[in-house]
Amino acid sequence: MAKDPKDKPLNLGVFGAPKTQSISSTEIVAGLLSLLWLGMVILFLFVLPVSEGNGTADPLIKVMMIVAIFLPLALIWVAAVTARTSRMMRDEAARLQASVDAMRNAYVVQSRSIGGDSSNTVEQRLDQIAQSAQNTESTLATFTSRRDRTIDPTDTNRAAVAKPEEAVQSGEQPSLALGTPSEVLKDPVSMTDFIKALNFPESEKDTDGFRALRLALEDRETAKLIRASEDILTLLSHDGIYMDDLSPDRSKPEVWRKFAQGERGRSVAGLAGIRDRSCLALTSGRLKSDPVFRDAAHHFLRQFDKILLSFEQNASDQDIADMSETRTARAFMLLGRVAGTFD
Repeated sequence: MAKDPKDKPLNLGVFGAPKTQSISSTEIVAGLLSLLWLGMVILFLFVLPVSEGNGTADPLIKVMMIVAIFLPLALIWVAAVTARTSRMMRDEAARLQASVDAMRNAYVVQSRSIGGDSSNTVEQRLDQIAQSAQNTESTLATFTSRRDRTIDPTDTNRAAVAKPEEAVQSGEQPSLALGTPSEVLKDPVSMTDFIKALNFPESEKDTDGFRALRLALEDRETAKLIRASEDILTLLSHDGIYMDDLSPDRSKPEVWRKFAQGERGRSVAGLAGIRDRSCLALTSGRLKSDPVFRDAAHHFLRQFDKILLSFEQNASDQDIADMSETRTARAFMLLGRVAGTFD
C-alpha cells in the first residue's frame, strides 16, 4: 500500500529531533580522571606498605577504604552527567527558540499576505458600529408621540428664544425715536447658533462657535444665560469638574418639555442623569460651603429655567436633544440634581 504524500515527514531542519550525540570531551575527561584515581588506589594498596592494626578496627577500616575509593569516582561521573544534561538542555532551548521565531515570522508574513490591513479594517468597523449605536440611541431618545406640525425641523434660521410681547411693550428696554425697542430691530438668534453658543467654542480655531457665541451675546436674554453658564463652568473647573468628562443619561425631549412647563417630581426625574459620584460629591460640598459658588449656581439655574420655557416653544424634538448635549445643559443637570431642582 502506497503511502499518502501527506504522511511524508516534514523537513524540520534545525527544528527537528536532536541527533544522538557521541562521547563528548566531558566523558573523556571523566574517564581519564577515573583511571588516574584507580591507579592511585592500586598504588596505595599494593605498592606502599600498610601498617597492621588490631583486629577490632579492621571492618571499619575496610568500609572507610571502600568509601574513599568509590566516592571520588561517583562524584566524577555525577559531574560528567550533569554537564551533559546541561548541554542538552541548552541545545533544546536554542531549538525551541528558533522554532518560535520561525513560527512568529511565518505568522507575520501570512498575515501581511492574506489580511493586509485587517487590523485597521477591524478598528474602522468597530468605530462604525459604535457610531451607528450612538445614532440609534439618539434617535430613540428623540422619538416621542408629540410632533408639532407648526415647527419645521429643517428650518435652521428659526428663532431659538421666543420674545414675549409684554417685553416689547414694557419700558424696560431703551426705545428708538418712534418708540420701537432697539432689540426688536435685530435678527433673533437662530436655533443652530443658540445651541452652538450653549456648548461654547470647542477650541481657538472653532470660528463657527465664536461666531455663534458673539451673536448669542448680542441678545439680551440669551446673554444672561451665556454669562451665567460661563461663570459656573469656570468655578466648576477649579475643582477639576469638566462637562466633557460627564456622560449623563439621555432623556426624551418630552421630559424636557414637561420640566419647562413647570412639572416637577418623578415625571422629570430623568433629567438628573449625572451619575459621576465624585463630581456630585465635590459639587455638593462646594454648594454648601462656598457662598459665591452657591449664588452663581442659583443664578445660573434661574436663567436656564427662564430661557428653557421660551426655547421649548420654538424647538423641535431634535433641537431639544441637541441642546441637552451641550456643556451648559450638562452643568444644569449636574447643579439641578445637587440642588434638588428636579424633586
